[in-house]
Amino acid sequence: MNDCVFCRIVTGESPASVVYEDDVVLAFLDIRPVNPGHAMVIPKLHAASLADLDEATGRHLWTISQRTAAALRRSGVKCEGVNLFLADGEAAFQEVFHVHLHVFPRYKGDSFRLIADWSARPPREELDRIAAQIRTAYEQLRADEPLA
Repeated sequence: MNDCVFCRIVTGESPASVVYEDDVVLAFLDIRPVNPGHAMVIPKLHAASLADLDEATGRHLWTISQRTAAALRRSGVKCEGVNLFLADGEAAFQEVFHVHLHVFPRYKGDSFRLIADWSARPPREELDRIAAQIRTAYEQLRADEPLA
């Protein structure tokens, strides 16, 4: 897709500081890093959202993201911890509509903050009701899967 910056990176039309590449995924440094060493792992085939990504590619994306986190810890880049972040959809703050998993080093005193209201404690009945909704949707997804 010519209008997708990540697709242009995959094809070499746009530059990137690559840290890993294979036939399925590409990992490169973010040009607006949270901290030095902030990488993104993307599928080479365009998938705008997780729903568009096949499971085998998703598994590989996760595996390479784990390895990227391990490489960050061994690299000499300041890294006391690692965050993984994936935004799926505009409401989740996805800005580039090509699946990408951020892998970024963390250390005490860095500037990254995740601000949310963690004080909500819904009653167990509400949690059970929502869990049932999700289980039903999960069963529908399984019913939609082709038979092996």
